[in-house]
Amino acid sequence: MSDKNMELGIRDVPKMSKWILFSIQHLFAMFGATILVPFLTELSPAIALVSSGLGTLAYLVITKGQIPAYLGSSFAFIAPITSAMAIGGTGGVMIGSFLAGVVYGILSLLIATFGTDWIIKVLPPIVVGPVIVVIGLGLAPTAIDMAMNVDGEYSGIHFSAAIVTLLITVIGSLLFKGFFGLIPILIGIIGGYLYSLIISATTSSKILDASGVQAAWDKIINAGSFGEAIQSIFLVPEFVIPFVHYNPADLFSLSIVAVMVPVAVVTVAEHIGDQMVLSKIAGKNFIKKPGLHRSILGDGVATMIASALGGPPNTTYGENIGVLAITRVFSVFVIGGAAVLAILFGFVGIITELIASIPTAVMGGVSILLFGIIASSGLRMLIDNQIDLGIKRNLVISSVILVIGIGGAYINIPLGDVDVTIAGMALSAFIGLILNLVLPDKESGYGNGQMFAEPDDQE
Repeated sequence: MSDKNMELGIRDVPKMSKWILFSIQHLFAMFGATILVPFLTELSPAIALVSSGLGTLAYLVITKGQIPAYLGSSFAFIAPITSAMAIGGTGGVMIGSFLAGVVYGILSLLIATFGTDWIIKVLPPIVVGPVIVVIGLGLAPTAIDMAMNVDGEYSGIHFSAAIVTLLITVIGSLLFKGFFGLIPILIGIIGGYLYSLIISATTSSKILDASGVQAAWDKIINAGSFGEAIQSIFLVPEFVIPFVHYNPADLFSLSIVAVMVPVAVVTVAEHIGDQMVLSKIAGKNFIKKPGLHRSILGDGVATMIASALGGPPNTTYGENIGVLAITRVFSVFVIGGAAVLAILFGFVGIITELIASIPTAVMGGVSILLFGIIASSGLRMLIDNQIDLGIKRNLVISSVILVIGIGGAYINIPLGDVDVTIAGMALSAFIGLILNLVLPDKESGYGNGQMFAEPDDQE
């Protein structure tokens, strides 16, 4: 039976007509952000869709079908993926992503064994908050470069497309209500795309190239039979599979480990926050049942699945939690349906071409807002946990983390014939954790202690 505060309970199966509609809502909610990460990191958006769907299905199985959460591409890994790509290419990124998933598994085992009390000692808000700010502001130059530059040169036309996209996204975030208020990213991308299409059609500035989309469409409508048309619609993504397309042993690097693995520490904190919000919305205590260890393991397995296919690491999506809050439809079957649709979309060639044709400036416009939101969420963590920056200890830790992380500091550690580089967010996180351990008055770094406080058990 459904709970009183739910239109559909967690285990309820909707009628087919509503099932498809509810699942499409979740697909739209995650779509814009999920394709943005591979777009920024030179990975395949089609593979990102497939891996997000498979990862979500794995998550639902691991959590015993008790947590209605959708998983998509993680923004926290954008900068580390870029660094790992420069070191070992796509294969190197997948190795680092897999090892980050392994860290999730280890943390899951520790939580299952020792409970959750120890986490706040390792991840106090005075460390996690500033590191999240570093993630957002560290990506700011990337967003601006995408928005206004073409091959390193300023372009007013491209910048106008970015500004239009940004304005539509902002207006959608502030003014749209209901379901449309949950997909401002997708609406902004569509609006920016249409603007770019008009500019390309009416001026000499070709900021949008839709020839791939046209070719895919022509292939479908010119098919000689229905069977050929179906074959023309579907296209297998270019998966990057270990031991098939690369040998992990040849690409393994401690530098890749150093830039990718530490991110898992921050994303675990974000994951726990999502679980707390979801628990409050659903009136269930998911941290206790089925357990935080299961949800974290689900995240880790989803990330490892993505790494086996060539997709970016996955994490639970706040956008889809918002859909749950609005619709009150908590059915895991609806989430599973969205996952299946995402997998199918990844195999539709014309959708892949459509994503590939989105102008860089349009994605840059969306990124300006999204990366700022990431940084602001770090500030919100400090505020929500009532961290007092008037206390010198907290001021020192946050200041050092911000300058080292945003300033681009790095250290080279020689290990035999190889230099291991720890840079940016990873270095700032390490130093923040060390400062938190050695400086006196540790209690002030926890604030009000609510960061990992379990919601009341309402079952």
